[in-house]
Amino acid sequence: MGGPAHSGLAFSCTCGQLKGQISDQGVRLGTHVECFCHDCRAAQLYFGQPDPAPGPVDIFQMAPDEIEITAGGQFLSAMKLSPNGMLRWYASCCNAPLATTPQTARLPFAGFIVGRITSDVSALGPVTTRGFVPRPDGKQKHEKVRFAAFGLLRRALLSRLSGRWKNTPFFDPETGDPAVLPNVISKDERAALYP
Repeated sequence: MGGPAHSGLAFSCTCGQLKGQISDQGVRLGTHVECFCHDCRAAQLYFGQPDPAPGPVDIFQMAPDEIEITAGGQFLSAMKLSPNGMLRWYASCCNAPLATTPQTARLPFAGFIVGRITSDVSALGPVTTRGFVPRPDGKQKHEKVRFAAFGLLRRALLSRLSGRWKNTPFFDPETGDPAVLPNVISKDERAALYP
C-alpha cells in the first residue's frame, strides 16, 4: 500500500537557522537504518544530544547529492572523531548533528540523522537494517545488511554515472575537498565520549 505523494522532506537544525530539503528521489532511494556503533553514539554525545544507548541512532542512508541546504549554509561545520574518521557534519549555530559522510565525495554516501527531519518521517519507510547490534556475549551483529549494501551500491552507481556526486553541500565540486575544514578532536576529548 503506497503512502501519500510527496516532494521530498524538509530538515532543520535545532534552532532553525540552517534549513534544507531532501529530494523526492533521495527519499525513494534511501535506506532507513538503525546504528548501535560506538562512533555514532560518541558523535551524539559530542554534540550534546541525549545518549542513545542502549538504543540506536536513527539514520537515513542516501546519496549526498539529494541533500540541499536552503538557508544557513554558513553554519555548516564538520568534525572527525579521529584523523582518519568519517566526516560528521553539523550546524555550528546550535551544535545539531546533520549527517555523516566519508572523507571524499568520490564515495557518494551520507548517513542523515532522522531527528533533523521536520516533515513526516513515515515517508522514509520502516527500518530495514540494524548495524552493530549488541549481543549478550559482548560481540556485535548486523541485521539484514543486504538492504543497506544494495542501496549503497545502487545510489553510488547512479550518482557516479550521472556526475551528480559532485553536487553536494558537503564538498567543493572543483577540488573535491570538504566544504569546510573539519575539526579533528583530541584523543582526550575522544576518550571521554566512549564511556
